[in-house]
Formats: sequence, structure tokens, C-alpha cells
Amino acid sequence: MVPMGNDRFRSSFEVHEAGNYRYTVKGWTDPALGWLSRLERRVASDAVRPVDLEEGALLLGLRRFRTGGESKEASVGKTARNRLREAATLLRMEGTPPIERARAVLGMELPTRLQMYVPQGTVFAYGPELPLVVDPPRAGHSAWYELFPRSTSADPHRPGTLHDVIQRLPYVAKLGFDVLYLPPIHPIGHTGRKGGNNREQAKEGEPGSPWAIGSENGGHDAVHPELGTVDDLRKLVASARDLGIDVALDLAFQCSPDHPWVKAHPTWFERLPDGTLRTAENPPKRYQDVLPLNFSTPDWQELWEALRDVVLFWVDQGIRWFRVDNPHTKPFAFWEWLISEVHRKHPEVLFLAEAFTRPKVMYELAKVGFTHSYTYFTWRTTKAELTEYFRELYDGPVSQYFRPHLWPNTPDILPHHLQTPEIRVFESRFLLASTLSSHYGIYGPAFEKGRHKAVAPDSEDYLDSEKYQREVWSKDPEGRLPTLIESVNRARKENPALTRGRHLSFHGVDNDQIIAYSRVTDDRSNQVLCVINLDPAHRQAGWTALDLDALGIRGTGSFDLEDLLTGARTTWKGASNHIEMRPDGPVGHLYRVRAQDQGQARVSGHPSAASTILSIPSAGGHAGKERPKGP
Repeated sequence: MVPMGNDRFRSSFEVHEAGNYRYTVKGWTDPALGWLSRLERRVASDAVRPVDLEEGALLLGLRRFRTGGESKEASVGKTARNRLREAATLLRMEGTPPIERARAVLGMELPTRLQMYVPQGTVFAYGPELPLVVDPPRAGHSAWYELFPRSTSADPHRPGTLHDVIQRLPYVAKLGFDVLYLPPIHPIGHTGRKGGNNREQAKEGEPGSPWAIGSENGGHDAVHPELGTVDDLRKLVASARDLGIDVALDLAFQCSPDHPWVKAHPTWFERLPDGTLRTAENPPKRYQDVLPLNFSTPDWQELWEALRDVVLFWVDQGIRWFRVDNPHTKPFAFWEWLISEVHRKHPEVLFLAEAFTRPKVMYELAKVGFTHSYTYFTWRTTKAELTEYFRELYDGPVSQYFRPHLWPNTPDILPHHLQTPEIRVFESRFLLASTLSSHYGIYGPAFEKGRHKAVAPDSEDYLDSEKYQREVWSKDPEGRLPTLIESVNRARKENPALTRGRHLSFHGVDNDQIIAYSRVTDDRSNQVLCVINLDPAHRQAGWTALDLDALGIRGTGSFDLEDLLTGARTTWKGASNHIEMRPDGPVGHLYRVRAQDQGQARVSGHPSAASTILSIPSAGGHAGKERPKGP
């Protein structure tokens, strides 16, 4: 227990196995420690009485070993117990002046010995038992790659299958991803099926949206016949695991009008006054191919249990990750119950909330049990926006329970800043996503190929969106972006600061188009400094003022930097250095930082984000004419 001043204390404990736990806090009065404190004051004033020593001898003799058990006492507490007996004997040693006996006992480090034994005072307990969810280690960091299985065929005349996805696994592993995320793989309904570019009427042969789940071929516990079978999914999961990759499935609790549940459980769906089924909508968008589930049904318990059984069915097939579609449109109480139910048997299962909604709702989903969550990173583009948002995520109260996932794009979102043929913008956004958090993902082939055309100028929907049609992504993408992805994922695996570092410090650069930040491990053994050009189509340069304490650098000393992307090495000295980033060079640098005199590196407490100011030297080591701020 660590005193915090003003009668406040801090303590901690470790849990080494994943699962759901409950804990509380107990405290007690300790007569022996109270006596010891009084004895110190009596010795200081030379006022020790024989009765004071006898009181202590009696109290020390009443101590019992805290954990109990003879074997435990023999292995751990025997020395402490003998020490207390020696102290009690010394206190009763007649012929020696009381003051000398007291001084001798005070020199025996009794507080440490006493803590191993149960005191005989009154015990007080904090009434409530507090929940604690312990996730497996793989929950601490992840890199996700999303692809549509039906787009993995090398033959444009047939849809891809789960077997085709198996053939793509070596490429995903080569890039360094550890989670392969598949949108819904279930049968797709016919009623209201959407056509290409979200047309209300599908043409013959158009496959429809995978999120319109359910047909005569089954519902949420079935695989679309064109993709394969449940057995094929098990083979995919096993093949991926052999390469160090987990398969994540989409969990979309909604139904096509053709879903078997619509006939079997009509009360699970809401009807409008004219008798028609309510379809999903997000005005002005309407989804005639999707029915939302009615969580207000009087048969809610039966509905909840059916949805839980869907999750457990896929867990039985080897799935350990679920990306949950629109969880904020379902009750918090439902998610708290479902996740708890799953974790009761399978604490290793992890849930990612796709909740692009209001902040408090996103945070509440994390509180009720979601392991990870999508974030607003997709729309944070300026240095001020990024700095403010990530200080909230890292330094605010939400850092205790909210694990942020960063996605530059998704099949639903082509943000306006990626609606450009400039591939360097994609590179810059990728570097930010993969280094600002321990968790990130990309909507794979579309991102790697720089897919940038929107269906309309004011839209964030892809032109010819893969949500409504098949693509042919069978060949490995080529170019700088896949190479960058592979290099960054390798750097993440080799540098725990990028995956397990809980400390993020932003650093000042006198150019708003250059952002700099560092991530470090708790023990300061690994430190990475990230410098990224937010306007990579133009030359950017500036002077920086490194917060050397945040980097563990003593005084104004020199330190070595290794660029994890290129292998280039350089030495910087002091806080002020120059950085220049050109359109024909890298869009960013990931520097591993090493103090030249490692023995002088500071290991003081991590500074607050507000106090960290960082400046970055030039990768090339030469000064250039500073460009005016802005693009």
C-alpha cells in the first residue's frame, strides 16, 4: 500500500488469467502498529515505561499469519514469525533499562514483519463487490485487414469463396496483419435487394449487400452457399491460425425480410400502422433490404437468448474476434448481458464496437463490456484536431476503459481527404492510424490501391462500392503503400512502444503541417518518435523543441535515432533540431530513440501531455528554407 497524502492510499494487485472477477477492499485497525507508533514518540521524549513494553509483547504474541496454512507459514512466514517472537522476548528482558529495550525493538524493522500477520483489530469492508474483466494478452494490440470473401476469386465470372480466402492468407501474413476481418458471410435476402451504388432495385445477378442477412438458405448461423460451408470456415480459421492470424466475423443483429426468423418469430420485428414491417433507415438513407430487430418485444428474453446462441455457435467454430455492427442501436443492458454470458464460458472472446455515434454512447459501450471501439480518427485531420482528440483518449478518464481502434477507411466511409489520387495522402493517414494507437485496421485492397472515387461530390460512399457488387482482388497490390504497410507492421512487432506503450506525448513543431509525437513503454526501455507530414503533396519544414524528459534524454545531451522504415541512423543533440519533408521523400519517420549514455537516461514519471513539447530534426540533417505554414 502506497500513501498518497491526506489519509489516502493506493494499492494494486495482479491477475494472470483472463476472465471475469469481482473484488472489494477491506481495512482494519491495527493495535500493534498503533503501539509501535506510540513507542517511537515515547523513545523520542525518553518517557518509556515498563507497562508500554509489556503491552507490546502481548500484542506481538497475538499476531497470526495472514494467509494461514502450515505449509505457507513454513515457506514464507517462519522468519517473520520468529522475528516477532524475538522482539517480544526482548521487550520482557528484565535487567535491561526500558529505553534500551525499546530502541532495540525499534531497530528490528517490525512494520514489515507485522504486515505478514493478521491484526487483532476491527475489520471494515467496502460493501459492494466491484467487477473486473481481464482480457487475454492479444487484446492489447492488433492490426486488422478487412476483405470481402466474394471478391477474392481470380475468375471474374464466379464469386470468391472461403477457399479463395485461404489462398490470400500468405499475403495478409506477409503484410504483418494479425486479424483478418470478414464482413457478414451469411445468406443474403432477395426482398428489397440493393443494386450497384445502392440502387433501390437490383439487376439480375447482382449479389446484394452482405448486411441484408437471411434467406431460404438460412440466417445468422449459416454460410452463404456461394462462399462455402461452415466446415470451410473452420478450415479457414485453422489455416489462418497457423500463420498467426485470427479471423474476425461481423456481428450484425438485423435481418433481411427473407430471414427465417421473420416467419418463426414475428414479434421480434416491428410493424407500422399499415401492417408493413419497419425497415431500417438513417434519414435520408433508407435500407429496404434490412429489418431492425425489435428489442422492445414482449418476447425479449427469447430474442436475447437467440442472439447469444448465434455468438456461441461461431465461437464453437473457432472465432475469437467479433466486429459488432451498429451496437449503439441496441440496448446497453443487452450488450452487458450478452458479453457477460459469452465470457462466462469463453473469456478469450473479444468484441469490437463499430459505433460511430455520440462520445458518451461510445464510452458507455466500452463500460458495459466491449473490448475495443472504432473512433473519430477517420475524420480528424489537422494537427490541432488530432492532438486534442488523442489527449482525451490517452490522458482523460476514458483511457481506463476505452481501447481505440483507428481506421483510415471502411467500406461505408471514404472520407473526403482520401478522395484524391495522391497516394501519399493514403500513406500519411496509414502512418497516423498505425502509430497513434495499438489497434488499427484498413479496408484492405481498396485502401492499398488508393481507391478514391466517391459516388457523388458531397458523399462519403465509394463509387461502385464493394458493399453492393463483387470485385476481383486476387492479385497482390504493388507499389509503395503495401511496402510501407509491411515495414510499419514489422516495426510494431519489434517495438513494444507502438503496441503496448500507454504513454503518448505530443511535441511542438513550428509548422502546423508536421505532427510529432512519441510513445514509450512503462519502463522507458523502448521509445519511438513519430514525425508525419500532414500535407505530403508539398514540401514542409520546421524547427522543433523536443521535450527531452519525455524521451528519457538527460539535460541537453546527444541521442541516436534509427528510422524504423528505412534503417537510416542519425544523431541529434539537444532540443532544437530541423526537419524537412519533401514530396519525393518519405511522408513520415518512425524513429527509435536511444540516449548515447543509457545510464543517464531519466526514468522519472511520465510527463503530462500538456507539458510535453517536442521538436524534430531533419532526417537529412540539413537546413532548408522554411515554407509558410499551411498547404
